[in-house]
Amino acid sequence: LTFCLNAGSSSDTSAKADGQSVQQIVKVPAVPNSLSFAGEDVPLKYFDVREAIQRELTVISYWHASIALIIQLNNRYGDEIRSIIKKEGLPEDFYYLCLAESGLQPVVSPANAGGYWQFLAGTAKEYGLVVDEEVDERYNVEKSTVAAAKYFKKAYAEFGTWTMAAASFNIGMSNVRYRMKIQSQKNYYDTQFPEETARYVYRALAFKLLLDSPQIYGFYIGGEDLYKPLEYKEVTVTGAVENWSEFAAKHNTNFKLLKIYNQWIRSNKMENRLGRTYVVRVPKEGFREN
Repeated sequence: LTFCLNAGSSSDTSAKADGQSVQQIVKVPAVPNSLSFAGEDVPLKYFDVREAIQRELTVISYWHASIALIIQLNNRYGDEIRSIIKKEGLPEDFYYLCLAESGLQPVVSPANAGGYWQFLAGTAKEYGLVVDEEVDERYNVEKSTVAAAKYFKKAYAEFGTWTMAAASFNIGMSNVRYRMKIQSQKNYYDTQFPEETARYVYRALAFKLLLDSPQIYGFYIGGEDLYKPLEYKEVTVTGAVENWSEFAAKHNTNFKLLKIYNQWIRSNKMENRLGRTYVVRVPKEGFREN
């Protein structure tokens, strides 16, 4: 598909900017002949499935700035998250759900789901994460990924497929259970869901395709532009921290950098009344030189 952006009279064939033609070319990405999620084949022979994956590929391939950032962040966090997913016994394709959820960023949704895996507070606590005003482990890459893995394994044990387990993460196990019952379906691709859930697995698949071959979709991010993995040393904290800025200074850094390395810190102090143990990542580089 080619669209010319017109300015001036209707007879113009292209827009004019400083005497030069301006043309925007928009193409619908091709869908591969075969595709799978977590080892389960995607039935691309069905027109609705094929159109759904093509829709998500088109959408994300034109999120130019956002996808460029995700590619950069993938180099920083991808290996760590994939390693945890693999260690927990999950197919590595679940990594792409993390991209679909948060874009590898510590964001909050309009429904107050938070962190890299977009847990609601209640669900996060159910799967072992601390969520309060001072500490929110939904923003801890390692712990939130372990919690998500626990959820997916539990869902898979009930629903029997990884795609249904993935769908339940978006809409809830009880809702999947209800829809499977009233529709007499066990397959994600044959089950009617609300639009967000209906697009959920397809969006993860689109991220899988794009990150596997970004240049096919027009993204040329050089190695020098990729974000390096954060280098850190670990400090174990079992008591209270009266002031995180003072803690940072003692470890030759500052609060801003400490937060970048530990997004789960949500206050300038931590009372830690229950005496929990926390592992704080402290940047190896310490203070930046002026």
